[in-house]
Amino acid sequence: MGGVLDGCVVAFDLDGTLVDTAPDLIGALNQCLDREGLPRRPVSAARHLVGRGARYLIEHGFREAGAALDPERLPVLEDQFVADYRARIAAESRPFPGCEAALEALAGQGARLAVCTNKRTSLAVPLLDALGLSGWFATVAGGDLVARGKPDPALLRLAVEQAGGSPGRAVMVGDAATDTGAARAAGVPCVVVGWGYTETPPAALGGDLVIDAFAQLPAAVRRLLAPVAG
Repeated sequence: MGGVLDGCVVAFDLDGTLVDTAPDLIGALNQCLDREGLPRRPVSAARHLVGRGARYLIEHGFREAGAALDPERLPVLEDQFVADYRARIAAESRPFPGCEAALEALAGQGARLAVCTNKRTSLAVPLLDALGLSGWFATVAGGDLVARGKPDPALLRLAVEQAGGSPGRAVMVGDAATDTGAARAAGVPCVVVGWGYTETPPAALGGDLVIDAFAQLPAAVRRLLAPVAG
């Protein structure tokens, strides 16, 4: 017997949606600041910098540490940051509470699951592997696979296609304006999670539904896909 979500794809953002990666990302930033003799940034004060890519994290991390950054040094600093982060990819990062149970419930109802992240695929895959999450996902699509990452819709469309679905039978799940923007541009409904890294209130991000716990996700997906999953 088929599930209610057979043929549907649920595409997830990674950082701030599936996994709390801020401790390791800020840890790698602090290694970079250490080398420059700059003060470290506490995770609580720098979480808002996560989710917009390594360059953004470095540039704004330096600014918040009170230092000017020579743009010509940025490529070298980014390479060092990525190497530091790769070495500690899941030292402190953990799935948000209820994540695995929600994935199991969605898969049990027939949904195909995908990761759609602006993070490099070469970093996203080992993170998911280290946390034992990879087996849930039909595909992991990182921002390096397209010319422009989210909020451009290309990455979301690619993730849905690689998972064997179509935008008309898909839902995006994310925590930031990049996710809701990509979803709108792709014609895909979006569930916004209330525990992410964005400084914008979740209800103001322009999603279709907001959830406060992973336990609410399966019902939210069924509600948004009811016309096509019915």
